[in-house]
Amino acid sequence: MRLWLNRLSRLLCIVSLLTLTACSEPDYKWSLYDVSGHLPNLEFSLKGTGNKTVTQANLKNKTVLVFFGYASCPDICPTTMAQLTEVMTKLGDDAQDVRILFISVDPHRDTPDMLQAYVDAFNKNAVGLTGSEKDVAALARRYRIAYQIEKPKPGDSSEIYDVTHSRGVFIFDRFGKARLLASDTEAIDTVTADLRRLIQTTRAK
Repeated sequence: MRLWLNRLSRLLCIVSLLTLTACSEPDYKWSLYDVSGHLPNLEFSLKGTGNKTVTQANLKNKTVLVFFGYASCPDICPTTMAQLTEVMTKLGDDAQDVRILFISVDPHRDTPDMLQAYVDAFNKNAVGLTGSEKDVAALARRYRIAYQIEKPKPGDSSEIYDVTHSRGVFIFDRFGKARLLASDTEAIDTVTADLRRLIQTTRAK
């Protein structure tokens, strides 16, 4: 009887500890779209400035914001880059653990050096990348990005054409796992709050 009571006492103690742990660490409710488990890990091989190959290994232990666009985009891309730059400013010291990855879906016009100059004008923690048409298309499919390059209009130069592409910023944690998706209409403070939370919680692991 005494042995049974001792076992029951230990069991109740364990249950009590588990309950206290669960109460002290409530699940955080993300304001952005939680895509955990719905998209593949960060993985790519593209060309950066100086035509050097850049892969996910170059961004090890960094929280990465991935945005697909192109340098001559008239509105969406510069607006998004400006918003992400403001987020980085608001992050303060936490920004050192973040990198913005701008991937061009217009490899015909966007050279690696041109792209890096473009993103540098917004933020020095940004990396501009491109690749062959095949490489870009494969990466876009991997993350379910839709884009289309329009044919030049009759009489126009072969360098004059429009590009349509999906919006949104994919956020990967420092382990390369897809975690959040931010639309281009999200409030700056909302993106900043979720991003800071992600940085701080993964840094503790």
